[in-house]
Amino acid sequence: MPHDHPHHGDHHHHHHDHDHPHGAGHNHAHPDHLHSHMHNGDDAADLQVLATQFIDGFVQAADKTSYLKLAGVPFERPGRGGAKALKLVDVSLQTEWQVGTASPSFGSRELSYLPFPGAMVRERTNMSLIYVSMDEKSVLDLRDFLAQRKAEIER
Repeated sequence: MPHDHPHHGDHHHHHHDHDHPHGAGHNHAHPDHLHSHMHNGDDAADLQVLATQFIDGFVQAADKTSYLKLAGVPFERPGRGGAKALKLVDVSLQTEWQVGTASPSFGSRELSYLPFPGAMVRERTNMSLIYVSMDEKSVLDLRDFLAQRKAEIER
């Protein structure tokens, strides 16, 4: 599959151009917003397939607002502390090409790095939902949204 995540844990760097705190749904553990999607390998692959299908549908939809509504994407989310509602203002698509893997080496602080030969380079497209209020901006990763929806449906 062209959009599979490696099974060793996929690390995505999300760099944002603003200096105010993030709202709900974002990991604050690292200053440059490194957050890991550490899912069971099969779950990660399932989520990537769902994300790919969702993105393809969104791109092709004549009425993108209706598409998001039908998919259950919230147009408002609670802000920090539930104070002000954040409003969905942007949908961002990012395309990445995985050209290698890097993972912790056993017994070393160095990463074990494996660059891919050309035939193994994989394209991945991801979507972010960007919410704002007067004093806050929050970015919701599509895979996080889909994981929440999947969990709700399976209950």
